[in-house]
Amino acid sequence: MTGELILVGLIIIGLIGRSPIIATAACVLLAVKLLHLSRFLPSIERRGLELGLLFLTLSVLVPFASGKVQMKELIAAFNTWPGWLALIGGAVAAYMNAKGLDLLKLDPQMVVGLVIGSIFGIIFLRGIPVGPLMAAGITAILYKLFKLISGG
Repeated sequence: MTGELILVGLIIIGLIGRSPIIATAACVLLAVKLLHLSRFLPSIERRGLELGLLFLTLSVLVPFASGKVQMKELIAAFNTWPGWLALIGGAVAAYMNAKGLDLLKLDPQMVVGLVIGSIFGIIFLRGIPVGPLMAAGITAILYKLFKLISGG
């Protein structure tokens, strides 16, 4: 029953914080639990991240498929400093996501802090939840910095 109460709490927090993604995700998981479909939770946990990334990637690639981005815009990415910054930013983000995945494999309990921190960021900082990997990647970098500074 504790899981259901936490999900209801997340629904309320999502509604108060005007975060339909948090509210919807909690609603879907609550429905899965209440409909006695809990056997699917491990699959959702294991493949949910991949499906989320798939749909995120699909939405980002739509301009290519629809023809809104032409070859000249692709070439321009290599000819301007904002284009180079975008390329570097994408590479750094991918690297940080990989470090975040490593951290989550090493310490899965960290997910609780990432989720609560993400909810805080959504509600109070007007952030957008794009996934736990980037949050874990930033956490991994901060963790390494903290260890370096503290000498631990």
